[in-house]
Amino acid sequence: SLPPPTRESSLDDYLRFAMLNQPSVEAAYFDWSASLERITVARSLPDPRLTFQSDIMDVVKSVMPGLMQQFPGPGKLRAAAEVADAASRQRYFVFETAVLQTAFNVKQAYYRLWFLDEKIGIDRQTLDLLTELEEIARAQNEVGKVTLQDVYRARIERDRLTTEIANLADSRHSLMAQLKGALGLTRDQPDPPPPSRFESTPLNLSGDELLAVAFARNPRLKAAEADVRRAEAAITLAGKSKVPDFSLGLMADAWSAPTMYRPLAGMTLPVWRDKIAAEIAAAQAGKSAAEARLSAEQIKVAVDFAMRSYDYREVTRNLALLQDKLIPEAGQSLEIARAGYLAGRINFFNLIDAERTLLNFRLQEVQERTRREIVLAD
Repeated sequence: SLPPPTRESSLDDYLRFAMLNQPSVEAAYFDWSASLERITVARSLPDPRLTFQSDIMDVVKSVMPGLMQQFPGPGKLRAAAEVADAASRQRYFVFETAVLQTAFNVKQAYYRLWFLDEKIGIDRQTLDLLTELEEIARAQNEVGKVTLQDVYRARIERDRLTTEIANLADSRHSLMAQLKGALGLTRDQPDPPPPSRFESTPLNLSGDELLAVAFARNPRLKAAEADVRRAEAAITLAGKSKVPDFSLGLMADAWSAPTMYRPLAGMTLPVWRDKIAAEIAAAQAGKSAAEARLSAEQIKVAVDFAMRSYDYREVTRNLALLQDKLIPEAGQSLEIARAGYLAGRINFFNLIDAERTLLNFRLQEVQERTRREIVLAD
């Protein structure tokens, strides 16, 4: 029984709830759990067989129940268990990937939902500013300094921003659905409350250190490595196909007196050399394919990491430019434009343009912050 997230829940609380409640994580976990049990199955002897034989002429001459056990050739059970063990290890890293993917999905929805509220807040502040500019334009029109066109320009800009706020508010439903899905909540369950505070992702490692961690811990790479080990174990198992299997049994004639016993022994004859060679060749080809997949995955991780590293450096530079220069300068430009409009030195078009510039820079700053968090989560 999991306590549902509350408005005061931290990001860790959201992540923990998702990992324990997400059906895809649960499915991956039980797939791994099932693969663990297959190791015991693979290393166990086949079930013994109960046999029965009877000699009948005019009457029953003998009744011979018996028991027979098959014994795979030396090393076969161990090789089969190693194949199952490597496959189970691969399933574990698939499970770990599902956990990390769930964490990423939660963070992605969490950050987008938070920054959507930030954008709506900025638009509403700008809407208040536009209402003030419309009043200024109306006052200027009443004293004959400007035409009524300035009033309509302010009203058009205000109506446009009002619609944009409505669209942003409407998009909140889809983002909330994404967060709900990431948390593993079904359609009939109530929506999770939005977080009351925002938690940023720290970055305390350099790029080279992060890449080293990625190659040491990335579960996709670990799964590919486990697949190579499974293929190697499969080659060993295929090589055992040339070793015969044995069977031993014992029958007893319960009809005779004294009781007669009949021991039984058997051995398979692995004489089909082309079949054995094909099994070994198939296993070797499987290993080559697994090694190629591992190399491809290593290349993909390196390329993805290089792209994310560039994205992070780019967004860091963009944020520094917006926060340190563009937004403060655009704010000063708007104040100068407002004073100039009141003094009759500039027209209303320049005033609205200064307002739009500041709004765009503030919205870009929110978008870059959102992008930064998602890049770091990825």
